[in-house]
Amino acid sequence: MRALLSYVTPCRGQQQCRGRIHTPHTGARGGQYGMNAAVRAVTRMGIYVGAKVYLIYEGYEGLVDGGDNIKIANWQSVSNIIQLGGTVIGSARCKAFTAREGRLAAAFHLVQRGITNLCVCGGDGSLTGANIFRNEWSDLLAHGFDGKKEKLCLSYTHLNIVGLVGSIDNDFCGTDMTIGADSALHRIMEVIDAISTTAQSHQRTFVLEVMGRHCGYLAVVSALASGADWVFIPEAPPEEGWEDHMCARLGESRSKGSRLNIVIIAEGAIDKHGEPITSNYVKDLVVQRLGYDTRVTVLGHVQRGGTPSAFDRVLSSKLGVEAVVALLEATPETSACVIGLSGNQAMRLPLMECVNMTKEVQKAMNEKRFEEAIQLRGKSFENNWNTYKLLAHQKPAQSKSDHSMAILNVGAPAAGMNAAVRSAVRVGLAQGLRVYNINDGFEGLAKGMVSSHELFWVPNLEKGTTDFLPALAEISATISKYNIQSLLVIGGFEAYEGVLQLVEARGHYDELCIVMCVIPATISNNVPGTDFSLGADTAVNAAMESCDKIKQSASGTKRRVFIVETMGGYCGYLATTTGIAVGADAAYIFEESFNIRDLEMNVEHLTEKMKKDIQRGLVLRNEKCHKHYTTDFIHNLYSAEGKGIFDCRVNVLGHLQQGGVPTPFDRNFGTKMGVKAVLWLTEKMKETHRQGRVFANAPETACVIGMNRKVMSFSPVTELKDHTDFEHRMPKEQWWINLRVMLKMLAKYQTHFDEYVTGDIEHVTRRTLSIETGF
Repeated sequence: MRALLSYVTPCRGQQQCRGRIHTPHTGARGGQYGMNAAVRAVTRMGIYVGAKVYLIYEGYEGLVDGGDNIKIANWQSVSNIIQLGGTVIGSARCKAFTAREGRLAAAFHLVQRGITNLCVCGGDGSLTGANIFRNEWSDLLAHGFDGKKEKLCLSYTHLNIVGLVGSIDNDFCGTDMTIGADSALHRIMEVIDAISTTAQSHQRTFVLEVMGRHCGYLAVVSALASGADWVFIPEAPPEEGWEDHMCARLGESRSKGSRLNIVIIAEGAIDKHGEPITSNYVKDLVVQRLGYDTRVTVLGHVQRGGTPSAFDRVLSSKLGVEAVVALLEATPETSACVIGLSGNQAMRLPLMECVNMTKEVQKAMNEKRFEEAIQLRGKSFENNWNTYKLLAHQKPAQSKSDHSMAILNVGAPAAGMNAAVRSAVRVGLAQGLRVYNINDGFEGLAKGMVSSHELFWVPNLEKGTTDFLPALAEISATISKYNIQSLLVIGGFEAYEGVLQLVEARGHYDELCIVMCVIPATISNNVPGTDFSLGADTAVNAAMESCDKIKQSASGTKRRVFIVETMGGYCGYLATTTGIAVGADAAYIFEESFNIRDLEMNVEHLTEKMKKDIQRGLVLRNEKCHKHYTTDFIHNLYSAEGKGIFDCRVNVLGHLQQGGVPTPFDRNFGTKMGVKAVLWLTEKMKETHRQGRVFANAPETACVIGMNRKVMSFSPVTELKDHTDFEHRMPKEQWWINLRVMLKMLAKYQTHFDEYVTGDIEHVTRRTLSIETGF
């Protein structure tokens, strides 16, 4: 657990606040991914608003012991730590803090330094302890200190608490994601990808045990992302006779040509009687009944090591900044809150509502109310579980329906496309649809490059992509020839624009009056109708990893600035998000216009930093951010103005951002969007089936599926037209622009604090947990 303590006078704008911040970690299982990013964000944001910031080492233990465990921090104290796993300030269990005497010592050490604001990063136990500490604060000061401390105590009559949730298990109710969960999924998927090659070579079965003593999030999401044959989680013990069903499933997979079987087990998996299901038991079962060469891999603490993902770095930065703002606005009447994630926004949740609801999950499991336990985990968890069951256990329909679906990829390749195609084909066949594969996008559709999917088992698919939209007459002819009644188009802005053109031509071609759906897939994240596109998360991670290496290359060089060019077209999402993930000093994008004076100001800013303790700088430039201020121009400007203080280097990341293995987010997101898109297409075809054919000409029959805030929704392409900047190929309004203020504040640029959008306060109830989410 981490705690950041701060005495902060509420202020905004140009006002300054005085305070102190301290950070301890007392997690039961060690530091989480992203904790260093959170420490960095809280420390720098605290300093930015004028607070005095303290870091507490070794968690609550350091708080109880005091002394050198509590150290004042400056801007440089948290430099170059955002890419590190674990926590640089340590984490430890502390039995003393569970007793009043320990909390009394902790209170004295805080009051001694004038600290009355506490930010804690940990699990529900650590956060509950912090709330107890807050509730008895007044009593500790009134009765615990002798008379010599009386005046000191009267100055600090209340303690404010804000929590950040660090847990790779993603087991805290109220927030879509906890700090560390995404990075843990990265490690799990790396292992699965690595063993898949040897398993396919030797026709092996692998049983993987992942963490999750009480929560099956890691197991179910990794199973969904990898296409595992079977998964065991604590919240859903298998039915009686599961051994027969599992072995039959593995045998069926082999009979259809698969050379690989994967079974994933959460470490806390149990059967209906509450007895543990172990990885060795499953292995022995497969060997005895099927005779397959079977190996066990227990991932253990591999899931906790390594570099945090881009998602976790950005998440921790968001939550850390919002935690400081929540402390700024806190009053003695303010309840302790925890900062969580709702879709793409940081939000404030009543701490004990979250803790109590989290405990309700375990209570339901203890009482064998397993369906209720899954619902209490939240709609995201429930959706993941239901989607996995749908894909893993459905079989092809015994009879074909009258409806058909064609799938095509359009535009440049993006990570996650194959995941979407795979799930779409499987669900389509299970629904009884005739499923067609179109090679080479719209061009292939015009040329009749159509093939059918007849096998239910679908390997990873590589489908040609193109941004060419040929004559509408040719496309209409192919649709008529194969009696295609719905189109699933997976791609970027070209896919959206192409479907829009098809819809607008419905009045001239009756064959185009079919149901259409676009799954956004582009690293630029520039498709209207969704906050996130497939491939963007993978691209951000690829750019982040390159920037990490670039920064590391300068570790032996004093005072060097790197100018790094990212892709993205005119959309600055990739540059902005990567900039936050790597702690960039600036990120130039098209959406936020800049001139030569802004460039000069940035050079002066870096020059001042270089004169002090900062040894390196990183500046990102989106490829089309400015017609005249090119990457070479900016490099030459920085080189000339920084001469004698720092030297400058250029790196153009290029297409490496478009390649690589898809991240767990993109695999999971693509899988779920493929499922939801096909179910929607099937429903719309039934609704529009008239006199032996599908006739769909209403706006709501051609949509973009996307995640908006936290809800998966379908937006008609004709309605999105008014919200689209076609010249620059992006939405007119983009949610992530709000992240720009945070990027600047954490880079120590003086900006208008009033531009920061604070998180809303949301309560955590059974009703709110049932709301549809996209994660």
